[in-house]
Amino acid sequence: MGGDKGPPEVARGVIEAARRSQAFFSLVGDPGVLQPELERLPAKPANIEIVPAAEVIAMCEPPAAAVRRKPDASIVVAARMVKDGKADALVTIGNTGAAMVVAHRIWGPIQGVDRPAIAAPLPSLTGTVILLDVGATVDCDPNNLYEFAIMGGAYAQAVLGVARPRVGLLSNGEEASKGNLLVKRTHALFRRLPENLSSFEFIGNVEGRDIFRGGVDVVVCDGFDGNVVLKTGEGVAEMVLRLIKAELGRHVWLKPFVVPLMPALRRLHRRIDYAERGGAPLLGVNGVCIIGHGRSDAYAVTNACRVAELAIQHDLVQTIRQRICDQPLVPSKLSDDSSSEQKGRE
Repeated sequence: MGGDKGPPEVARGVIEAARRSQAFFSLVGDPGVLQPELERLPAKPANIEIVPAAEVIAMCEPPAAAVRRKPDASIVVAARMVKDGKADALVTIGNTGAAMVVAHRIWGPIQGVDRPAIAAPLPSLTGTVILLDVGATVDCDPNNLYEFAIMGGAYAQAVLGVARPRVGLLSNGEEASKGNLLVKRTHALFRRLPENLSSFEFIGNVEGRDIFRGGVDVVVCDGFDGNVVLKTGEGVAEMVLRLIKAELGRHVWLKPFVVPLMPALRRLHRRIDYAERGGAPLLGVNGVCIIGHGRSDAYAVTNACRVAELAIQHDLVQTIRQRICDQPLVPSKLSDDSSSEQKGRE
């Protein structure tokens, strides 16, 4: 029931996902709004249903208060379906805060994970890079970033097929001396991890431009910086596409070359358009939750459903549980030690 373009757009995206997949889809919300979209079809897909929910949490509502006040909201009903085993994943493009609240309250955090993280897949010159957190946890400590690295590495390994993910720490410079106190303490913590036992390879600090160059598989940061990077990247991608379109239409002499260039331009559009990636998983909770962009269209919703299927097929939640259990050192102790060392140097 969420999203800037309204429930009908979401319904159209899910209908298309149902056509392409053998999975079963439940549209959770107001039947009076959703049923007309199914009735437009010549034949309703057998793998889709409508689950009634009487309330909706709007984008502008404070998440925690709204979840308490609206127990029959669509996001709450959908989360309960996953909790009760009636669904395997939750996909939402509504209020992100509400999604995080219900996932934490109804599913609970994975044991050993202090804070959740939204892991956004971004395009790079060599494929895909995972950036986390992009908004779930704004204020972090080194332990949180350590957990983000484990979870992001597990996602890259399980879903993207990266054998040993390269993890970078977002900073304003590559040198270990660069960054704010959080970055410096986290860098010291990561350097103390035994490389032969860790599930990822720490490659040091990375700058914003390195995210898209292809030399790193996972980039960790706090949710504030990550969200700024994500939105900036989306804005730059949109600007580039519009500039290319404007330039090709401005010069008459370029028109004979436009048609041969169209396949390449479409491939470029697919590589940098957020709608192609659909949504970002909320990692660290006991369930699969895929959070899509608020302005997602039907195509983006379809792709968000595909991301959910991949997470289920690769048993992402269990993979993260196992990674958290298998890590060699106690993060809190490392953080305390690295903090003391950093204060001594300062």
